[in-house]
Amino acid sequence: MVSLVPAPEFLSSLRSAPLTGVGVVHDSPEGRHMVHSAGVATQLLLLPGSDPHGHLAALISLDEETLGRIEALTRFWRSLQGRPTASDTRMTPQQRRRFRLMMQAADGRANGASYRDIAVAFYGHKRIAADPWKTSALRDAVIGLVEGATALIGGGYLQILRHRRRP
Repeated sequence: MVSLVPAPEFLSSLRSAPLTGVGVVHDSPEGRHMVHSAGVATQLLLLPGSDPHGHLAALISLDEETLGRIEALTRFWRSLQGRPTASDTRMTPQQRRRFRLMMQAADGRANGASYRDIAVAFYGHKRIAADPWKTSALRDAVIGLVEGATALIGGGYLQILRHRRRP
C-alpha cells in the first residue's frame, strides 16, 4: 500500500500529476482507500486532507517494512509515468501460481467439494483416474494445497506480504 499526503508547501514548485485510473473509493477513519489500476494495480491510502487531484507526496514510515514500501512506491510511480514496472519481488511466479491454487482449493472445500473433486478440477479426470485415489500423489498435493490455504487464511498470508530480509 502506498500512503499519500498533501505535499508540503516548499515542494510546491514541483507539481505532481493528478491521479487517474483510480477505481472504487472507500472512506475509513484512516483516510480514503482506493486502487490505482493504470499499469500495475496499487492500493493507495490518501490520508485525511489529501486531494487526489492536488499536489501529493508519499509517506513512508521508517521501520522494518521500509524497503518494501519503497519498492511499492517505485512500482506505482513508474506505472503512473507510463514506464515499464518490475514485478513484485515478494513472490516468485511459482509462488503466485501455488498461492492461486491454494485459494481455489480452499474455495472448493468451503463450497463442499471433496479433495477428489478439486483434483479433477485442477488436473483433469483422466489424470486422476490413472492412479488409485487413496495412494495418489495428486491426492496428497490437493490436501497440501487445502492445508496451506487454511494456514494462509488463519493469518499466514502476512508472511507473504513481507520481504524476507537477512538479519
